[in-house]
Amino acid sequence: MALSSSSSLCYSPLTSKIGHFGAVRSGAEFCRRRVKLGGDWSFRGGSKVILKPKVVTSKLCQKHSGVYASWLSSSELASNVFTMGTTAVLPYYTLMLLAPKSEITKKSMESGIPFVLLGLVYAYLLCLSWTPETIQLLFASKYFLPELSSITKMFSSEMTLASAWIHLLVIDLFAARQVFHDGLQNQIETRHSVSLCLFFCPIGVLSHFITKQITKNAIKETHRES
Repeated sequence: MALSSSSSLCYSPLTSKIGHFGAVRSGAEFCRRRVKLGGDWSFRGGSKVILKPKVVTSKLCQKHSGVYASWLSSSELASNVFTMGTTAVLPYYTLMLLAPKSEITKKSMESGIPFVLLGLVYAYLLCLSWTPETIQLLFASKYFLPELSSITKMFSSEMTLASAWIHLLVIDLFAARQVFHDGLQNQIETRHSVSLCLFFCPIGVLSHFITKQITKNAIKETHRES
C-alpha cells in the first residue's frame, strides 16, 4: 500500500503544484531515476510499479575474465610451441637414423639453422615466462643456489615448461649431432646412441662412449690376431 501511494505521488498531477514540499519533489525525482513504471494509470487501481534491477557488471569480474583469457592464450601458445618444436627436430633424427652416410644428412647436420631458430624461440618464451620472482626462485638458498622446491614452483607455469622443453630439444639435438659426427669420423655405429639422445640425452652420450670403446677394443683385437 505504501509503495502504491509513493508511485501515485510520483506521477500525480498535483505533484508539480506542491512546490513547498521539498521531500515530495525529491521523492518524485528519485522515482523518475530509479523506478521504471509499466501499465496504465487509473483512479481505481492506481499505477502499477514494476521494479527492474539494473544489471551491473563488476569490475572485478571483468578483471578476472581478462586474466582467464590471457591465461588461456598463454596456454595455447605454450602448447603450440611445444608441438612445433618437437616436430621441427624429428627430420634431423630421421636422417641420422635412416641415412647416416647420405650427403643430404651430412649437409643437414652441418647446418646451424635449427639451432638458430630454436634458440630464438627459446629466447622469446623465456621473456614471456620471466616474472619478478624468477631471480628469487633461481637463487633461493643462502648460498645463492637453486633449490628443488623453488624450481618446482617456477616450472608450475606452462610457459616456463614450454621454454624448458625447447631448451632440452636444442641440447639433445646438439649432442646427437656431435655423436653422429664422431661416429662418421671414427667409423662407429651411432644409430642406437642417436636414438637415445632424442629421449634420454645423457644415456645416449654414455652409450656412444661405450660403443666407441668397444669398437676400439675390437679393432685392437683384430690387429693382434692378424
